[in-house]
Amino acid sequence: MSPEKVIEILLQCVWKVGVINTNVPLIISLVGSSHHDFPPIINKFDDLNILGYEINLSCPHVAKMGMEVGDDPEMVNKIVKTVKSHTLKPVVVKVGVGNVDLLDIARAANDAGANAITAINTIRAMTINIESGIPVLSNKIGGMSGKSLKSIAIRCVYEISNNIRIPVIGCGGIFSWEDAVEFMLAGASAIQLGSVIGYEGVGAFKKINLGLKGYLERKGFKNPSELVGLAHKY
Repeated sequence: MSPEKVIEILLQCVWKVGVINTNVPLIISLVGSSHHDFPPIINKFDDLNILGYEINLSCPHVAKMGMEVGDDPEMVNKIVKTVKSHTLKPVVVKVGVGNVDLLDIARAANDAGANAITAINTIRAMTINIESGIPVLSNKIGGMSGKSLKSIAIRCVYEISNNIRIPVIGCGGIFSWEDAVEFMLAGASAIQLGSVIGYEGVGAFKKINLGLKGYLERKGFKNPSELVGLAHKY
């Protein structure tokens, strides 16, 4: 499927959701191979009922995009500046664990005006079909997600939030309210859920919210924001 067709389908989905429920906050995830790719996409979405954009600079699935771009601090800085110059909406940058110090990438995004950092994306991995001997993915290298990422993601959120003052959105292996609390203690102002939905469906949102609410009441906190970064005090 061509990039143009993907954008067309995404536009239709965003328009339908925005019309059906104007109270649903939508964040559009964008990916590109250079700063030139983003303005035409933003021009198509910016007038729709969306909250902002998440720039995916760390996806390992597609060649010449994602991680290959996100490992270059100069390119990250240029992309974020370009996106910011074409929209007044918040811009979040999703970073991953690549071949460059993650803090250098986060700083480049911060210096360019990013409003928040999402950490982390999937980690480069691969699997091979033992009968055919052929890598399962056409790109050979893809992204590993799920519970196995959590400890790495916690470390990344902790380090980024300890060095950069814009908010950090934590993700990677969150399957329970305990996981959500751990990310917040590490410095995450918000969290993202992904793999757990594949196992438990959208009911995972309610389960985690209820667990988090119970934890806050038991600990005497009035708001989840009171948890953010508490681990940095020790």
